Amino acid sequence: MGCRVTQSVRWICFVLFFLVSAPGLAQGDSPETTIAERSDLESVDPHSAVFRESEFPSAVQCAACHRRVFWEWASSNHAYASISPMFHKFEQALSELSSGTIGTFCVRCHQQVGTQKGEPRELPLWERSRVAREGVTCVTCHRVATAFGKVNGERHIRAGTIFEPMYNTGGPSNYETVASNPDYYDTASALLESGTPAHKGAIEFEQIGRAEFCVSCHQVAVHPGIKLEVVWEQYRASPAAELGITCQDCHMGAVPGRAEGYSKAPKAIVNARIVGDPNAKHSNHSFYGPGYPIAHPGIFPFNPRALTWSIEEWLQFDWHTAWGTPKWEDDLQKKRADVKFPEIWTKRKDRETARYVIDQNLKLLEKKRRERIAVMENGSRIDGPFFDKGKPERDKDLTFRFRLTNTDEGHNLPSGSLGAQPELWLNVLLTDPDGMRIFESGYIDSNGDMADLHSLDVAAGKIKHDDQLFNLQTKFLTTNVKGTDRETYLPVNFDIDQIPFIRPSGVPTSVLNHPPFIRMEGRSLPPLAHRDAVYKVDGSKMYKSGKYKLQVRLRSRAEPIYFMKFVGATSEMERAMNEWMVDLHPYAVEFEVK
Repeated sequence: MGCRVTQSVRWICFVLFFLVSAPGLAQGDSPETTIAERSDLESVDPHSAVFRESEFPSAVQCAACHRRVFWEWASSNHAYASISPMFHKFEQALSELSSGTIGTFCVRCHQQVGTQKGEPRELPLWERSRVAREGVTCVTCHRVATAFGKVNGERHIRAGTIFEPMYNTGGPSNYETVASNPDYYDTASALLESGTPAHKGAIEFEQIGRAEFCVSCHQVAVHPGIKLEVVWEQYRASPAAELGITCQDCHMGAVPGRAEGYSKAPKAIVNARIVGDPNAKHSNHSFYGPGYPIAHPGIFPFNPRALTWSIEEWLQFDWHTAWGTPKWEDDLQKKRADVKFPEIWTKRKDRETARYVIDQNLKLLEKKRRERIAVMENGSRIDGPFFDKGKPERDKDLTFRFRLTNTDEGHNLPSGSLGAQPELWLNVLLTDPDGMRIFESGYIDSNGDMADLHSLDVAAGKIKHDDQLFNLQTKFLTTNVKGTDRETYLPVNFDIDQIPFIRPSGVPTSVLNHPPFIRMEGRSLPPLAHRDAVYKVDGSKMYKSGKYKLQVRLRSRAEPIYFMKFVGATSEMERAMNEWMVDLHPYAVEFEVK
């Protein structure tokens, strides 16, 4: 598709070509219809000229030649970093509790481009530059050329238009091939030339292929010394580090969570023409991990088709209702029902186009869900049950255990990111010969929380405290003026001062081994370590003879619901968080009681 016309129209032509071909959807799905069928071409990207001339190029521009990488990245946690509504709630709550003393501490990782552009910390997402909304976008890594080796987001993106070189592990071996054949590849190497914009190759930057490159944003400590991200320090003391296995080997390789090599693919495809080796090493930019999104699926994954509408307009689209689906729209037309649509969504054609975007994104999210389960199951194992005190007997106490092993060589299970947020716990259920539930641990309350000290239902006396809960969630402990140490949601001892703020410790943390008044109680499993979950069932419940069934599963969720309520999350956010909760290694065994 050679669009040798004006610059703005040519850019729109590129976006159309890119969207129509859009590989990388879940299972390799192809769009059922094409956006080229729409008459209003300018609506695809009304700000394309701004994108083109920006000193911080958008991922959409990179997608012209790197479509596979783009679609992998589009549903990744890196792409979600700036979009995440939970991040914004968390960051705002922390900023308010610390009287604003954290400054740009959080956003300089989640929105590094926006931070470098001078966008205020508190600027709403819909008022930020579009490239800042892309979170950890292409230039966040591939325009870093200095081995900073520092934590807390301390690194710098080199500004430059799309035509400037990128930085990668390899040199510019294929650039001359493209540059010397601009007509064949239909490329442009300068602003006023026609053709697809092409950057001037890749400058070798060795650190981008090393684990150290991840340190900046994956080893984070707030001012008093509390570490919210500890993946790096876990990794550098791990068997994986000793063996030379990098973060990239497991999180960008061919198999989620395992260092089993990389898949093969060309580095670039320029206007349907392969550049260089078609079987080159391919680093998967899905960045396999346990995180997941709860944003509106019109806003995330990052889909160029969605740019037709603003974030505020997407938030008015009721995707849970069948807006835009053929049957629903036909029924609506036949019944002539009086549905009150927001003004932006009054036209059926717009609703149908928006529904198509959402269907594409839901496929991407399903692919992400499968990868999430794969990376977590590849890094853990459940063994058991083990009956160490002999065979189960009628009318006698039953004691059994399961063994949970961290099979990952690189870091703890869970990895300890985000302090006390990631939850990982065992849910064990025992039913008697009649199928009646006689024992359970790891159950959840009406909000979806475990029945521990933070459960609102436990506090209200609606359900019993789970005394045998096996939970690997790390906890913040603070010392306050009122009372003794207590578990809290954020590492801010906000009862100490009339106006609380996070201050550096007056005593070196190396002396105390933790900051005064605040510490973390880690419960995660180190690499290759295991821990037993021991359970006891009262003999009075084992009064039936016959076959009993014992079920077990490891449950994972990114955020506790009680914490979401604490920072002011909406009910829709809470529902999405629970819907994304997954079960790992679920299985059941049966045993006979005589």
